[in-house]
Parts: sequence; C-alpha cells; structure tokens
Amino acid sequence: MSAGKTRLERWEARLKKVFDEIDTELELRYGHRARRHPNRPPHGATANREHDGLFDLGAAFTVGIGSQYGPGYVVQARIATLTAIPPAIQQELEDMVARRLREKLPAAFPGHTLHVDRDGPIYKIHGDLSLGTL
Repeated sequence: MSAGKTRLERWEARLKKVFDEIDTELELRYGHRARRHPNRPPHGATANREHDGLFDLGAAFTVGIGSQYGPGYVVQARIATLTAIPPAIQQELEDMVARRLREKLPAAFPGHTLHVDRDGPIYKIHGDLSLGTL
C-alpha cells in the first residue's frame, strides 16, 4: 500500500480486500446459478470486483444515527442479475457474507475487535473502528 495514503484510505483498502476475497469465493461456488446482468463483464474482467461478475459486495460507512450499534459499515451484498431473486436467497447471501466477514476480519484487522451483526434489516460491521497504526 502506498505510503501516501491516509490511515482511512488504508483501512478501507483492507476492508475492500476482504470483500474482494469473499466475492471471489462466491463467484467460484455460486457464479453459475444465475445469469449475470448483461451489462456486467465476467468475474475478473475488470480491476474492481464490484464492477464484474454476478456478485456486488461492499460496505458503506455510516455514523450510526438511529442504530443500536452506533457508527460502522453497512454491509452491501447484491446479486447483479435481471432475474428475480427470491428474498430467501438474498437473505442466504447476506448471511453467508456476514459469516465470512466474521471469519476474515480478525486477520485483516489484528488488534481491533470488530463485530458483524444485524442492525435492523441490514448487517453492520461495528466495534473498534479506530485507525490506530495501519
């Protein structure tokens, strides 16, 4: 990672790397189960996993107003297809992403206690979001 990046940029780059790893796992395991949106290139065809393949995973920071957990990152997990996705399948995807995040975040952010929990209808990464030494 570039020494010219801010701590926040380095934090979010680490988080994106975790999401990219999960995206690749999902593509390999489930990428054949639905037709990807015709405007999306195949998995791995772009420099950003958010822009290719069947799955679009990521997180967006929220200050946490109205949240039981306060500030954190809202987990976004989308299946990029024109096919109607049953709510149960979407829920299964979100649950799987949350489980993998719980497994991967400790290695990506050693010394930080991070949690992945439901916050109303969405999953949220919360806990020690301090930038510390990254």
